[in-house]
Parts: sequence; structure tokens; C-alpha cells
Amino acid sequence: MSVLREVGFVHLHVHSSYSLLEGALPIAKLAKLAEADRQPALALTDTNNLFGALEFSEKLSGAGIQPIPGVQITTAFEPADPTQRISAPGTADLVLLATCEEGYVNLMRLVSRGYFDVDLGAEPCIAIEALRAHGEGVIALTGGLRGPLDRALFHGRSELAEQRFATLHAIFGDRLYVEIQRHGMEEERAVEGALIAMADRHGVGLVATNEPFFPGPDDYEAHDALMAVAEGQVVSQDQRRKLTPEHGFKTRAEMQALFSDLPDALTNSVEIAMRCAWRVRTRKPILPNFARPGEPGADENAELRRQAEEGLARRIRAHGLAEGFTEEDYRARLDYEIGIIQNMQFPGYFLIVADFIKWAKDHDIPVGPGRGSGAGSLVAYSLTITDLDPLRFGLLFERFLNPERVSMPDFDIDFCVEGREDVIRYVQERYGETNVAQIITFGTLLARGVLRDVGRVLEMPYGQVDKLTKLVPQNPAKPVTLPQAIADEPRLQAAAEEEPVVQRLLAIAQKLEGLHRHASTHAAGVVIGDRPLQELVPLYRDPKTGMRVTQYNMKWVEQAGLVKFDFLGLKTLTVINRAIGLIAQDGGERIDISSIPLDDKTTYDMLRRGETIGIFQVESAGMRKALVEMAADRVEDLIALVALYRPGPMANIPVYCERKHGRGEPEAKWYPLPELAPILRETFGIIVYQEQVMQVAQELAGYSLGDADLLRRAMGKKIKAEMDAQRGRFVSGATERGIAKEKADEIFDLLAKFADYGFNKSHAAAYALVSYQTAWLKANYPVAFMAASMTLDIDNTDKLSEFRREAQRLGITVAPPSINESGVEFAVREGTIIYALAAVKGVGRQAVESIVAARGDEPFKDLADFARRIKPRALNKRTLENLVAAGAFDALEPDRARAMAAVDPIFALAQQASEAEAGGMIDMFGGVASADVALRIPEYTPWTASERLQREYDAVGFFLSGHPLDEYEGLLDKLRVQRWSDFVRAVKSGSSVGRVAATVLDKQERRTRSGSKMGIYQLSDQSGHFEAIIFSEGLQRYRDILEPGAAVILMMQAGIEGEEVRARIGTAEPLDEAIAKHQKGMRIYLRDARPIPSVQQRLAARGEGEVSLVLILDEGAQEVEVRLPGKYLATPQIAGALRAVPGVVDVEIS
Repeated sequence: MSVLREVGFVHLHVHSSYSLLEGALPIAKLAKLAEADRQPALALTDTNNLFGALEFSEKLSGAGIQPIPGVQITTAFEPADPTQRISAPGTADLVLLATCEEGYVNLMRLVSRGYFDVDLGAEPCIAIEALRAHGEGVIALTGGLRGPLDRALFHGRSELAEQRFATLHAIFGDRLYVEIQRHGMEEERAVEGALIAMADRHGVGLVATNEPFFPGPDDYEAHDALMAVAEGQVVSQDQRRKLTPEHGFKTRAEMQALFSDLPDALTNSVEIAMRCAWRVRTRKPILPNFARPGEPGADENAELRRQAEEGLARRIRAHGLAEGFTEEDYRARLDYEIGIIQNMQFPGYFLIVADFIKWAKDHDIPVGPGRGSGAGSLVAYSLTITDLDPLRFGLLFERFLNPERVSMPDFDIDFCVEGREDVIRYVQERYGETNVAQIITFGTLLARGVLRDVGRVLEMPYGQVDKLTKLVPQNPAKPVTLPQAIADEPRLQAAAEEEPVVQRLLAIAQKLEGLHRHASTHAAGVVIGDRPLQELVPLYRDPKTGMRVTQYNMKWVEQAGLVKFDFLGLKTLTVINRAIGLIAQDGGERIDISSIPLDDKTTYDMLRRGETIGIFQVESAGMRKALVEMAADRVEDLIALVALYRPGPMANIPVYCERKHGRGEPEAKWYPLPELAPILRETFGIIVYQEQVMQVAQELAGYSLGDADLLRRAMGKKIKAEMDAQRGRFVSGATERGIAKEKADEIFDLLAKFADYGFNKSHAAAYALVSYQTAWLKANYPVAFMAASMTLDIDNTDKLSEFRREAQRLGITVAPPSINESGVEFAVREGTIIYALAAVKGVGRQAVESIVAARGDEPFKDLADFARRIKPRALNKRTLENLVAAGAFDALEPDRARAMAAVDPIFALAQQASEAEAGGMIDMFGGVASADVALRIPEYTPWTASERLQREYDAVGFFLSGHPLDEYEGLLDKLRVQRWSDFVRAVKSGSSVGRVAATVLDKQERRTRSGSKMGIYQLSDQSGHFEAIIFSEGLQRYRDILEPGAAVILMMQAGIEGEEVRARIGTAEPLDEAIAKHQKGMRIYLRDARPIPSVQQRLAARGEGEVSLVLILDEGAQEVEVRLPGKYLATPQIAGALRAVPGVVDVEIS
């Protein structure tokens, strides 16, 4: 404390990056700034939250700095109506600091109430009554310019300021300080004298604060842009909140100089820090109770044993015993596990997980067979937490719960995405709504997003910002930072050198990158407490769902002592459930997926062919190749593949395949010692799983499985001291069992290598089982499986296109969207997949549900009938336009251009019908009366074939009714081009080059290992979709030609990798140019001479070409041939455009 007295000033009002889109100081940066200035204490007072309180406490105390927990909280002093929920008038911000544990608990209560005492989605705010109830152990500062005194004084309301002061003084007494700030703002100067006088008049301490939001003056411009982003405004706007460069983090010397005339205000900052000597600390896990008072199961040890023994008996009756094991083996394993669970005091945890899983299964919510190391527990299998028999698959309990190392068990539970929320609601009801919460997560300003945000507030043209943003590689798994992107992308460097505004954009964006942008709810984590959670952690309210959410994120909520349960939504489980439902709806049986045979030949035949589109975990090209090479014919192969297909162990896949097929060295040479054969035979002598490392240590060196798990962990960490100690123990144990020291050292090194690569077998087995289940459905019920897969990716155009191609390959018809046949989701009817209306772009689910409800059991007769029956409020113009473009109205009006022209009249007629219905106008047949029964469609311009397809592509994401190359049919043969499918066959027969016509669908540019650029293009022709790459030199030459939407002729080079043909683009040429070179003439047939000016105008707009032109006029009894002077361009697109001219009968190109 004596050190504190000498420091001169302590920061008590500081905003970190947890003041979302307001603070630009990450906590690690705060610690560095305070440490650099040798500041002994620091308060964190983020706006209306304690998001960073525990992290701040741990990081600052770790740096030798006293952390002071606090908050800047919005408070309603004069609510409009005390009986109503808090409203905006009369609110101001206070700074509250905790002096002790009671004070911090009160801060948590207050901050939590800030979210729960207002309407859902409203800005957080507490009532002054809340401060009266929870003010103990709290010091209050009056908050600066946004505080209750400053606001009242600035508006000339000194009486109101006195009233507010009196209210606060009555609550806090000598724990109230009048806050004074000097950031060079006129408002501060206007109220300073009155604040000093008020403090002096009432004998209350005055305290100086700095209120930093960013590191220093050099960061002001970036922070100002951040505030504009937060408010949805632009930097140039004057009428918005602005700070000054003085809101940076000041040193003690700077603050002492700034407030040299008010030394007591500085001293009081130190005094307050001395009063706040308590800090937030981590806790040991606080386990919730399984049974409520008076309920059966209060003795958790006895209840666990009862449920586990009864459950095991049911499992054995239903599924039998694993080969080579007796019932006694199972009971012994169960007793062993129960003993460890009880000794570690975790029975309640197991019972809670089992309880909500049983509830889910009882309510037809699919649950995954397991995930992570939990599948190694026989108790979990007996309680139906998992569906894998650990004895059947050789899974180890100690990999999940190690008696030699006390740590919380961690079951990750997969639920069907459509039922997960229901399970969480059950848990809330079961354990108390106030005792259950989800976990917060924070979105950050990543490179692409921050460029777009800053570009907008700097008022840069959208197209320019979009172009710059797309130069930053998109890699969600490992996001590329702006400094990395700028270093690797010469075009970004050049843009910054050429344009100062781009340089400014990049400079600001780099300062803001990585800051927290928003709070949301974590996809999986749920915590259950033994008491109301706000007594343990502060709570946030999800503005969309209203759910309780912890204010600490996943890492810090566990550090706070709360036990996490992972409720994961696995889309694959929903696909399985949907497929089973579709099979039953289409007249099939109701399948129990947990009881399907694991040796189905049809399934393994399909896997051996690499036909794995849609199959969980094995969809990638590399996985398909491995499956083909492996010729998988048992679940163990799938388990091994899930484990092996990762960087490092992937190199062992060829060895695994060779040995599996009896090639290579004899089995006797697979094993370093014959004793290891029982452990490694399953994986053909390769150490694939972490469990094998543990078993080898047990067998050769006498480790217990618990100690062997510690060995595995030590090997993974590669800490030399730990490794040396483990090596000594391993070698000693092995030599005691008659193994030579040199051999023991050799095996230890082998284990150390594979421990780093080895995979958790329990997790691999659980996910391999899900993989097999999806493969079984696809192999045996392909139509239902593909339809279910498409529904679950209904918003992912790329996946829908891939699934449609796979369905075509399987010979499954995918019927186009139809207003009369399609539903909201993909359906199955007599072996055909009916395209979903909700899969059309820009068509919301609610709109489709309204259309389907209006249709009922009676198909729409025509466009007018559709208009009269729909609810116009449920739809919008874009919805109908996209449905028309996708062909959904073809059954009512085959001419899509005419149907598009009818969109506005449809809405007009729908509105008339709706108003008539509302007015009670019923016709003599009981229907809604409408005087205007006809739909008046205005004149319209017909679409060309290419325009029709392009609009379809824009609405659906791929071509459904045809392909843009269709209109070139006949001409392509003359250009000696191949279809992609023919080229693939030629490559597989030994060819390596070919000429292919294609439409460019999409492109990506990436950097190669050598640093040069390459292009990756998604292409399409009538035979399918394919990918090709082009390297740096070709990319620079053909980049402008290879734009999405372009029709091109490509000279391709290709080779075979595994079962895949890999293609590279050698040269590229626009298809129209290639065709124009080969055209000799064009003949246009006209009804009469009237269209000639329009024809000439359209041709002139296309420019000069190499083709002569003949007009043929129908003069009744004879045709008149007119040869136009000059040369013209002739392409299928031009021909299509000319056919759309009124009076043109046909166009021929020769």
C-alpha cells in the first residue's frame, strides 16, 4: 500500500476492446501499457458489461499489476413510468468499482439486470432502485460527460444535478466520488467548475480520470472510424459522437501534469485503488446436483450404479457381447469405471448427461453415437450417453477419465440441429432457469470484414472496396491477417502506393483488425450451476432468443468454476433423420439407424468405388482416393481412415493399404517386438491411435493405463524434462521385462513420434460409425438420402449443385422447382427428387410456407388463380421474380418473360382479392368475389435462350433446364472441341491434352508455395462441372477472359491423381471469337421489311466482324433476298438477340 501512495495516479475509468465497437484496447495491450509506465494498479470499466473481468484480473495480476474490477453502467434516474420496464429518458452512465467480493457479486447482479430488466434487444440499463438494492461493497464515480451530473449541468439543470447527487450520496455515502476529466472538450470545460463546487459543498471526494479508449494519439483516427462503424455513420459526418486524441492511455506523468492544479483529485485516484484491494479469482469446478431435494437419486453414487448396471443388462440383451469377452468381463470393467467415477466425485456429471440424452431420445431427437474420448467409457455406453461398445472397438476408459490426473470429464454430445434447442430448454426446466445458461462468444473484426467496414465509413466506392477485399485470401480455418495479405499481394501494395485513400484504408483497418465486433451465443457450450448463475458469473441476454448467456467466454467461464456441457448441433444427424422420414413417407419402413448391419456389402462396394459425395467425413477427393486404395470392407478401416487422414499420419495410408492387401513385407516384420502384435495387428503394424501408445506402454513397460495416458500427454507436449523422466521409467520397466535397453529406447522413440501423430480412437470410432450410417443410407436409399442432404444444405448453392450432379450420376431425376409440385424442402415422389421452393435464391422460408398453405390440396390453375389465392403481405416482388426466373411458374406460364411481366399485376390482383376478402365480398359459390378476374399483363420483350438460362442460374445457382453451350451445339463440332466427360475418358485412356468448351462459373486466386499466383476455376459444360487451374503466367494473360459467366474454349492439359483427373489450362479464347473465325455467313428471315432498321441497329452495336449478311423477306408468293453491304459478327448470342426482334422469323449461321 505504501507503494501505491507514492505513484501519484491510478487509472480508474478504462475501456478495453470488450466495450464492443467502442474500446480499441485489447486486455493484453492494457497490461503492456500499464507495465511500461510501472503503474501498480488499473481498473477496467467496460460499458455495461463484465465480459473481460476475469481475463483482466488474471493477466494484470500475472504482470504484477493490481486489477480493479469495475463497469460503466447505464442507469435510469427518472424513468417515464416506474411501473414500466426501463425506458431511455433520464438515463446516464456511472462508473462502479468493486472493493470486495460482496461488491463484485453486486456488480454481477447489476450488470446482469441491465440486460434482463429491459425489453428484449433494448440497450442494457438498470433502475436506480437496483443500485439501492445492490450498492454494498461498491465505489461509485459520477461517470464523466455521460454521467448523471455532467449531463444535467451541461444542459443548465443544476437543480436536477443536485437531486441526482443527493440520490447517489444516499446510496454510496463516502463511497461516492465526483469524477472530473480533461480531454480538451468544450463540454468538460463548461461543467468542471460546477462539479468542483458540488464536491466541495458536500464534502465529497473529487477524482481525476482519463477514460482511455485507445492506446495513444496516433490511434485516434482509427478509433474515430471504429465509432462511425458502430453508429452506422461515416467519418465525415459532424452530427455523431466524437472523442479527441486525448482519450488515449495517458502515463502517470501526463495525468499529474494535466491535473497539477487539483492534486487531491489525483491523490483520490490512489486512495480508491487502495480501497479496491480485492480481485476476481479463478475457482475449482463447482459441480451441479443431479437430483433436487426430495427427488429419487439424491445418493448419486448409488443412483449411478443402479442406472449403469440396469443399462448394461439392457445393452447385452439387445446387442450381445463383443467377440472374445464374457459377461464377467463387462461387469468387471463396469465396476472398475464406477469406482474411478465415484472416487473422483463425478457421478452427478454422468447422471446429468445421461438424463438429458435419455430425454432427447424419448422425444425423437436424434443423438450422435459419441464424440471425443467419452466413447471409451462402458458406463457411458450403459447409460446410453454413447452407442459404441468400448470392448467391441478396443476403446480405453483412461483416455477419457484418468485416475492419475484429476480433471473434469468432458462429454461432447451431438444432437440433431433441429432438436438441440429443445434439449437445452428441457435442461433449463429440469435444473432451474436461473441455474442454466449458454456461453458467450465474440465475433472479431477480421481482415475482409474490417476493410469493408472502414471503406464504408471513409465513403470509398463500394466496387473499389470490394475489389480490394477480394485480394485478401479467404480461409475461415486459418484467417489471413491484413499484414500477411499486404505482404503477399503486390496488387494491394500497388493500390496503396497509387492512391492515398487506399493507404489510409489499410492503415486504419490494420489498427482495428482483431478487435471484438459483437457478442453472440456459442454454438455448443451450456453451463449448469448449483445455484443462480449470477452469483458466480455475470450474465448476458441473447438479443434474438432471450436466452441467458454467460458474460465470460468458453475459456474464462470454466476458469470461474462452472462446469461446461457441450450441446453440439451435428447436421449429419439431421440428414439421417430426414432421410429416414422420407423413406417412410415414400412407402418404406421406419428404419432404426442404430440397428443397421455393419457388414453391408452394398455399402462397402460403394465406398470402394469412392462414391462418397454427401458421406460424413469422407467426401473430400483425398478421402475418396484413400477409400479406393484401401478397398474398405469393415468398420475398422473407416475408423483407421478417420484417424490417418491428417497431416503427418497421412503418409502411412499407402503402407496401411499395401499391408491390408497382402503386399510388401511379411506380417512378422510389422512389429518391433512380437508382443506388440495383438495391439497393432488391427492397423497392420502402424501406430494409428493414442490408445495404442498407451497399450504398448502398459504391455512392455508395466505402466498402468492411467500412467500411460500421462506418458502420452508428455510425449505430445515434447517437454524435455518430462520426456527424459518418462524415458527413464519406460526403459527401466521394459528391461525388467527382459527387453534389451537399446530396443526399449528404440520403441520409446517410435512411440514419441506416433504420440504426436496419433488420433483419439474413441472419437475416430464414433465418427466412423456416423460415416458408415450415412454411407448405408446412400447405398440402400439413394433418393431419400440425396433429398435429405439437399434440404440440409438448402442455403448452400455450391453444395446443392454438387448434390444435383451426384443425383444425375446416380440416375436420379431432380425435377425443377414447380409452384404446384414443390414444397418448402426437397421431397421424394416415386423415385424422383422434387426441387424445394425455399432453395431458390432470395426466397424466404416464410414466403414459401405461405404459398404452400395457399395451394393446399388444389394446384393453382393459372397466374390469375395464383394471384387471387396468395397472401400478398407474405411475399415480395423479388420472391416472385426469382421463382419465375427459376422456372417455378413454367406449369402456369411457359414463357418466363411473360410471367416476369405479370409480377406487378399479380400483386395488384392479390391485393384486390385480399381487400375483397377482408370486406366480406363472397360470390355465389362461396369464393372471394373479384370484379377483375383477368390478369392484365403488359407488353414485354421476350428473353433469348441465353438470357433465360442466365436468369435461371442467378436464381438457382446452377443451370437446371439447359446449359449456355446448348445454343452452340453443332458449331462446337466444327471447332474440334470435346465435352468434359469425353476428355476425362481420353485422359484415362492415356491422352494428356484436349480442347474443351466451357462456361466459367467461379474463380479463386491463391498463392503457391513459391509465392507466385495461381487461379482455380470452376467450369461447366453440358456433361458436368469441373475444376481447372492456371499458373501465374497464364493467369496474367487470360485473367480478363476467364471471368465468371464467360463462354470460352480452353486448351487443357491433364493427368490422373488416384481416381481424379487434374486439369490445367494452357490457353483460353472467348468462344464467340473462336466461332466468328469459322463463320461464313448469316441469313435472317423476316416477315416483311419493317424489322430491318432494328436488325441493323443491333448488328451495328456489336461491331464489325468477318461474316456477310443476307436478309430474306417473305413477300407472300415469293421470298426476296437482300444482301447487306459490310461484314458482321455472327455468334449464337447475336442470333438469339436478333430472334427476339419483332418480325424476325429465324436466324441461320453457316
